Amino acid sequence: MTAKRRKFWGWGYEDEGPSKDHQAAIGALLAARFGIDVGEPIPEPQIGEIELRAPRLQAPATLAPLLSADAEDRAGHTYGKSFRDIVRGFRRDFSSAPDLVAHPRNEADIVQLLDWCTNERIAAIPYGGGSSVVGGVEARGLDDYAGAVSIDLGGLGRVLEVDRTSRAARIEAGIYGPALEAALRPQGLTLRHFPQSFEFSTLGGWIATRSGGHYATLYTHIDDFVESIRTVTPSGVIESRRLPGSGAGPSPDRFVIGSEGSIGIITEAWMRLQDRPKYRASASVLFDDFFAAARAVRALSQSSLYPTNLRLVDADEAMTSGAGDGSKHVLILAFESADHSLDAWMSRALELVADHGGRYPEGAGKTRTDEGVSREGAAGAWRDAFLRAPYMRDALVGLGMISETFETATTWDRFEEFHVGVTGAVRSELQRLCGGGSITCRFTHAYPDGPAPYFTIMAPSSAERQLEDWDTIKQIASDALLRFGATITHHHAVGRDHMPWYTQQRPALFGRALEAARRELDPAGIMNPGVIVEPGISVERKTVR
Repeated sequence: MTAKRRKFWGWGYEDEGPSKDHQAAIGALLAARFGIDVGEPIPEPQIGEIELRAPRLQAPATLAPLLSADAEDRAGHTYGKSFRDIVRGFRRDFSSAPDLVAHPRNEADIVQLLDWCTNERIAAIPYGGGSSVVGGVEARGLDDYAGAVSIDLGGLGRVLEVDRTSRAARIEAGIYGPALEAALRPQGLTLRHFPQSFEFSTLGGWIATRSGGHYATLYTHIDDFVESIRTVTPSGVIESRRLPGSGAGPSPDRFVIGSEGSIGIITEAWMRLQDRPKYRASASVLFDDFFAAARAVRALSQSSLYPTNLRLVDADEAMTSGAGDGSKHVLILAFESADHSLDAWMSRALELVADHGGRYPEGAGKTRTDEGVSREGAAGAWRDAFLRAPYMRDALVGLGMISETFETATTWDRFEEFHVGVTGAVRSELQRLCGGGSITCRFTHAYPDGPAPYFTIMAPSSAERQLEDWDTIKQIASDALLRFGATITHHHAVGRDHMPWYTQQRPALFGRALEAARRELDPAGIMNPGVIVEPGISVERKTVR
């Protein structure tokens, strides 16, 4: 069988996503919805059309087998998968392509690569699955470096050891989500971490970016599953002790989690696992009022019931995804367990949502033991739309639309004012800049002290204005998040795109502490410059081992 080919410019595989006829139908719907003229879709870029700058680097003989200057390899490692990345792909602009792509086979190869990069002051950019939506893997703004190398961890893709007694496994960082779950399934185990990018992202990428998974309460971030981490830095290896918990000073794991390649490359980790679920229950609950639905989510998140899914989708987004007709807000509620029936949990949860005006069909939420339970009704429609959304986004970009998201988290006491303020600021800018558009909201995660709202924007633009329009809207939205007391990101990471707001959000003294740590671990400042720690640290070049 011929292996599927990943797109070098966009999301997923070349043979998946809307067909040309489907894209044309989408264009007709958009024309009617926004009262605009949607022209022919922009043709997808072909590798033969792409002009790449000649590599500035010459691979040393000892590393030549690991390094590639292949055009498609370099183009495929130029960007992540954000709206801005896809637009530039359609524009055939790959001006920030890395000079070379490295494919290490093991940790020793990574050590050699980082030594070379340190000695020659070459920017080293770790690359997992390339699903970053915040400019986290892009060789942008690095003209004062000798060059840039994208270090692809795909060669480190094994489950090395399973401790069934402690329910944990030692896993290489380059393993992709499906391969990880396939390796654990024969032992009845699962990591139970399923971000939207699951198919095209890696364990190391999840840890480096503090990835948020699909499950809405209790164990929401990858942080919750990390038992210990091994990281190669330009100054040596950091490996934390494998423990269920420790009060011995600041955690070395928490220093690495979320570091986004700014101090080193994660090579492997011990991860906490769970038994695979056998029992499932789900229900879709309808609300007339969005804030009443939000208060129901608050009640559930503070009840200690810990639903697997607690996804509030506003009426407009429910209609777009097929989970509703646009007249009601939809709360997708689900539980799962490897141990017991869920009827008591679901019964109490439905009582709570009913207290806040939620309505659901009689007999909803009964425990079942088949995996198809979460694929039915509104929940199934939303799930399918969720997984297909990146493909649809690429198609909309090709039609000259703005179609992008931003996400955050805030406390319950601020939420209603926050929601009104943020949606109002963005809606006003969409009207001014694009003549209209829509902004919808859903909750991705819910905590006892607050929700994680996720906003989706769609607006008419043009191939000529898309980047400029989005940059303006991004500025307005990001400023509003901080102004109303929220975070610049809950689970999309910082990357290069969020750095201006991240540096405002973090304490200034903490920022200087990060810079000091970076100087110790990465004396030449070569690790993913411009992410988490500002580039431009001036130090002498030297061999570090």
